[in-house]
Amino acid sequence: MPKTAPVLGGTTVKLDPVFEAEFNMALVHETVRAELNARRQGTASTKTKGQVRGGGAKPWKQKGTGRARAGSSRSPIWTGGGTVFGPSPRHYTFKINRKARRAALRSALSVHAERGSLAVFDAETFAAPSTSQARKLLADWKDGSSVLVVLHESEEKAGLSFRNLERVIAVPAADAGVADIIRARALLISKAALPELVARASGGDA
Repeated sequence: MPKTAPVLGGTTVKLDPVFEAEFNMALVHETVRAELNARRQGTASTKTKGQVRGGGAKPWKQKGTGRARAGSSRSPIWTGGGTVFGPSPRHYTFKINRKARRAALRSALSVHAERGSLAVFDAETFAAPSTSQARKLLADWKDGSSVLVVLHESEEKAGLSFRNLERVIAVPAADAGVADIIRARALLISKAALPELVARASGGDA
């Protein structure tokens, strides 16, 4: 029997078969890791002994001073010296095949459909940005839960309405990642964004 989801304010909507996928833990985990890694800047940088300014001259002669031998004042064991095996700029990304990403997205969407934490709403009711209207909409459904609101790129007024609510994140359907969907306790999708999200999960966006 096809799954359905409530439409906030009244009726229900029949969900596409992409919301009926079997959950694949390994695939979702790998995709989430890839998405989170891609968000890392990887700009941390340190200098080695050879890159730190100064230290060209031997601080003191090799023998006769009673002190330990030293060849440079920029040795890693000296204050102001270089760093041993410190971080350098790098990228953390790794590739996930397109089919695997789609399957992971289907798994994440199906989790919400299975546990009843998915709902649909009409973003056109937001004639102007209204935080109070957005708060009331969520209070009637999932008050207190962390909610991911998925919108069509044209629904800017609705996005502005949810922006200042605590534990609520609003994103365009094109930017909703598996990590965002699986992390949220509840998923709220606009009517206009639902077909776009289904297309991404089924491969229609290719």
